[in-house]
Amino acid sequence: MASCSTEPKVPFSLEPYHVSTELGFVLPAPLVELPGYYRPWMEIAFQVSDLVQSHTLRSRIDKMPLLSTEYLQSHRELRLAHLALSAMTMGYVWQEGEEGTIQVTLPRTLAVPFWEVSRSLGLPPILTHADAVLANWRKKDLDGRNLELLVSLPGGDSVRGFFMVTLLVELAAVPALRSIPALVNGVRRGDGEAVADALEVLQQSLQDMRDTLKLLHVYVEPSIFYGIMRIYLSGWRDNPCMPRGLVYEGVGPEPVELSGGSAAQSSLLHCFDRLLGVQHETDSGLFLARMRDYMPPAHRRLIQDLSGEPSLRDFVQGASHARLGRAFEQCLSRLVSLRSDHINVVGRFISVPAGRARRLRSQGRTPGGPLSQAPVALEERGTGGSGIMTFLKTVRDRTRDARLLGSSEVPEDLNTAMHKATSKGR
Repeated sequence: MASCSTEPKVPFSLEPYHVSTELGFVLPAPLVELPGYYRPWMEIAFQVSDLVQSHTLRSRIDKMPLLSTEYLQSHRELRLAHLALSAMTMGYVWQEGEEGTIQVTLPRTLAVPFWEVSRSLGLPPILTHADAVLANWRKKDLDGRNLELLVSLPGGDSVRGFFMVTLLVELAAVPALRSIPALVNGVRRGDGEAVADALEVLQQSLQDMRDTLKLLHVYVEPSIFYGIMRIYLSGWRDNPCMPRGLVYEGVGPEPVELSGGSAAQSSLLHCFDRLLGVQHETDSGLFLARMRDYMPPAHRRLIQDLSGEPSLRDFVQGASHARLGRAFEQCLSRLVSLRSDHINVVGRFISVPAGRARRLRSQGRTPGGPLSQAPVALEERGTGGSGIMTFLKTVRDRTRDARLLGSSEVPEDLNTAMHKATSKGR
């Protein structure tokens, strides 16, 4: 958030950015079907996982008719079309896995409509977080207590667990998103109490996101994520398997390089970083900036517009307001902890299985089960193409660096642990 002394005439609101007060960045009530004309797409999209398993997805797509996109009228129709086409694309490219025949050309019947739908939405023609998580859900029953995926990828129950838990993390952040206008408007008018209230909501949401993220350890099997799911989430940029990218037949002769789905494509932490004044530089900053190109344009614009608001950090530092300063520091502590939790997830789901597979290969043994399909060329890289551990640790450290000058605040979790330890010795 930038320093600015001019009082805007219009109060800050989330309405122009397509942020739901109930669901945040999640697409409200996604459609489950497209007009009948697009049945050839949907019949295949709903069966991607089974067709990949039977090695028949490519032949089905090769026989698919070239359909016009002109009958897609609404935003929600376009989002469902993008989800369906992106799932088909990931399955088509990676049907035979990393060790099989990788397709470097997407057939015209898939490439042309996918390109056109992507251009209409302002999204790239590849599976994104906005597809697989934000627009890929429906209520399983009338009371809405159970959710299910619209479109799936290979990986069975772990795929459902991964995307559903990620969706729940997005929903856990909704109160924090709702508090953004109060926070921004409070800084504009110099209202420390209103800003402190909003920061306390943000702090609780960050803790709720941490608690929800831990469900990945319950519902996702690490060997399946590492050995199967990562293949179908991987893109064609910074990927040794596809060093030149993917040709979209009928669109242009040159290959296109695009990153695979990544948690860095969620708008949540980008917004929180902008609000709290967390600065990401060098390679990590460039990667995060590139990931914003994979977000819906309205969400991208929100992140950008938050950068032009008066600095929350400067406001907190200039105020003699103990509760305000404490709330700001606790938000940063929770954000650091959330990023540490993400590092732990990556360790369990990528680093540990990668180490096990390497050990088995060094002993001349073939990894069994899902590890036998693991993408060797991507062992230490995320699906978005980043060197995952180095990237995540750098991002966490930059978050820690955003603490206020002279602050002696330590993360709340550490304070609690120290209190418990000293209490036992009494």
